[in-house]
Amino acid sequence: MFKLLAGAIYLAMLVVPGAGLAAQEGMTQKVVFQEVRNATIKLGFGDVTFLIDPMLGAKGAYAAAPGALNEHLRNPLVDLPVPASDVMKADAVIVTHLHIDHWDDAAQKMLPKAIPVFAQNPEDAQRIQAAGFEDVRVLTGHSEFKGVQLSRTDGQHGSDATLAIRGKQLGNVSGVVLQKPGFKTVYVAGDTVWNTHVEQAIARYKPQVIVLNAGYVRFKDIEGAVIMGKDDLYRAAQAAPGAYVVASHLEALGHATQSRQELAEFIQQKQLDPQHVLVPADGQMYSF
Repeated sequence: MFKLLAGAIYLAMLVVPGAGLAAQEGMTQKVVFQEVRNATIKLGFGDVTFLIDPMLGAKGAYAAAPGALNEHLRNPLVDLPVPASDVMKADAVIVTHLHIDHWDDAAQKMLPKAIPVFAQNPEDAQRIQAAGFEDVRVLTGHSEFKGVQLSRTDGQHGSDATLAIRGKQLGNVSGVVLQKPGFKTVYVAGDTVWNTHVEQAIARYKPQVIVLNAGYVRFKDIEGAVIMGKDDLYRAAQAAPGAYVVASHLEALGHATQSRQELAEFIQQKQLDPQHVLVPADGQMYSF
């Protein structure tokens, strides 16, 4: 069922899964997801809202990463779909890693310095604190915020061969699992390729919503990509039957090489359920 919401931040389609399924699973409330732009998303668990990996700069604000495919293009390729002031309406921020397309200069300047920020490790936390943020916390396997359990998950920003070439540039990355009684469990994999880290997170937490960065970001001097692509949507659907799989990190960077149209065609080709394997537009919202 599709429903159009009113309001500036809600100028997007809202997908509402069947109430019968929610009742069978003991779910009484719905997680609200919004694809903002690139890897920037928002997740609402009742009265608690998380902003994840904020990139708030204007279109063309930043040069491409050195060696990126299409490095003549400036990023992001598109403007925010809603005002930054609306994007920033959140109770806490989660930063999976510090690449500029996940934690940019604009976000560091515009976000209120008192907002709680969760970082993947002490090193990232120290850098975020150095930018003036007063309440910086390190994600663990047992972090908690206003009744939501936050669990850091591991990832790898490319294959072993890729990291041998660009490991210093790509660095450490993470994902996060969010859990709250009465809500579906959400796994945000972050900037990782499909590997045992992802498989173990799905097996351990059994998420009902899986968010994959699926833009197939590429560099000129490596084979393959440094984040997931269309084949990984299929892997996730097979690994977690019945879960909602959401493709994020699309069409906002010059070296993100898989389009929404290509993913939609792949979903049809593989006969995946388009109500469960989702490719949101910028600004689009779902309720799970």
